[in-house]
Amino acid sequence: MSGKPEGNPAPGTLNFELFFSEKALQMKASEVRELLKLVETSDVISLAGGLPAPETFPVEIIKKITQEVLTHHADKALQYGTTLGFTPLRLTLAEWMEKRYGIPASDIEVMIVSGSQQALDLIGRVFINPGDIVAVEGPTYLAALNAFKYYDPEFLSIPMDHNGMRVDILEEKLKELKAEGKRVKFVYTVSTFQNPAGVTMSLERRKHLVELAKEYDFLIVEDNPYSELRYSGEPIPPIKHFDDEGRVFYLGTFSKIFAPGFRVGWIAAHPHFIRKLEIAKQAVDLCTNPFGQVIAWKYVADGYLDEHIPKVIEFYKPRRDAMLEALEEYMPEGVEWTRPDGGMFIWVTLPEGIDTKLMMEKAVAKGVAYVPGEAFFAHRDVKNTMRLNFTYVPEEKIREGVRRLAEVIEEEIKALGK
Repeated sequence: MSGKPEGNPAPGTLNFELFFSEKALQMKASEVRELLKLVETSDVISLAGGLPAPETFPVEIIKKITQEVLTHHADKALQYGTTLGFTPLRLTLAEWMEKRYGIPASDIEVMIVSGSQQALDLIGRVFINPGDIVAVEGPTYLAALNAFKYYDPEFLSIPMDHNGMRVDILEEKLKELKAEGKRVKFVYTVSTFQNPAGVTMSLERRKHLVELAKEYDFLIVEDNPYSELRYSGEPIPPIKHFDDEGRVFYLGTFSKIFAPGFRVGWIAAHPHFIRKLEIAKQAVDLCTNPFGQVIAWKYVADGYLDEHIPKVIEFYKPRRDAMLEALEEYMPEGVEWTRPDGGMFIWVTLPEGIDTKLMMEKAVAKGVAYVPGEAFFAHRDVKNTMRLNFTYVPEEKIREGVRRLAEVIEEEIKALGK
C-alpha cells in the first residue's frame, strides 16, 4: 500500500483515495484548464486560453457537408470505423501534405486520432520506458509534458531563443549523454509558432536537428497545429520535409483550421511505427469518431480547407497586431515579449524576482487573466514568464486587457525596488 493515504475514515464512509492506482494518485489537473474554469463566468478579460475564435468556425459549410454526408455516406459515417481511420480522409491528408509541405505520400502512413493530444499519449505509451530521456523545449506545450509524464521519462529541457530550440545546446547535451553511455529517446518540438512562446524554429536548425537525430540515433516528434496561421513572413517546410529515414513523427489537427469540437487530428509517420501506434490505439478507443472523419474528408477533398485558411488568417492578424501594439504602448521598461509571425500566442518575460503565479490573483482582481509560465517548463524552474493568447477576444478587449496587466506588472516592478 506504499504511497497511498493512511488513516481510517469514519464508519460507513468510503475511503475513495484507497482505491486509486499509484499513477492516479500522482495525477494533477491541468493548470490551464483549472484557470479557464476560474475566469470563464466572470467579467475578467481572459488572455489565458488557447481557444480559436468561434467566429472563424465555418458553420454554413459544416451544415452543407453534414447534410451531404448523411444523404450519401451515412453507412460509413454512423458505423464503427477502422482504428487507422477513414481511408479516404487518410489518403486525402497524405496528398494534401505532399502538395503543401513536400512530404512524399509514399513515405508515410497516416493514422487519424482523437485530436493531436491523443497522438501525444499514444507516443508516450508506445515509446517511453521509465527513465528514458525525452528532450523538450523550455518552455514547451504543457499538455505534452502531462501526456509524457505519465510514462515516467526523464525530461531534458533545451532553452529557446527567437529562432526556436537552441539546437546547438541540444548537441552539447547529446555529446555529454553519449560520454555517459546514455541517449535521448526522442525530441519533442512545436516547430512553428510554438505554444507557448510563439517562436518558430529556423530552417537551419530544422536541418541540423534531423542531422543530429541521425548521428545520435533518436526520433523527432514534430507537433504542428499552428503553421497554417501565418500572418507575416515566409513559410518554412516542416521538419518532416527533411526526414529521409522515417525518424520524424508529424502531428496535425483540424482544431485550429476547422473546428476543435470535431476532435480530429492525425499522425503521419513511417508505416512501421504507425502499425504499433495503431495497436496501442485499439486498446484506447477502437476508432476516432467516424462521423467527424467523414465530414473532415469532404472539407479537405472538396477544397473548403484551402479556401478557409486565408479567411482565418485575415481574422486573426488584426488581433495579433493589436496585442503587439498594446504591449509596446503599455508595458513598463524591463518587460520583454516575443513577436510571432503567426499562431495564437505571445510569450512575456518579466524582470527576475517576479513570480507570475503569485501575481495571478492580483491580475484577476484587476480584471485580466493570463497563464503563468512556470507550468510550461519541465522542471518548473522559471517563475517570471507568462503566456498571452490573442485569438479569442476582440481587439478592443485585447488592448484593455494588456493595459490592465501592465498596471499590475508596474506595481510588481516598483515593489522589487523596495
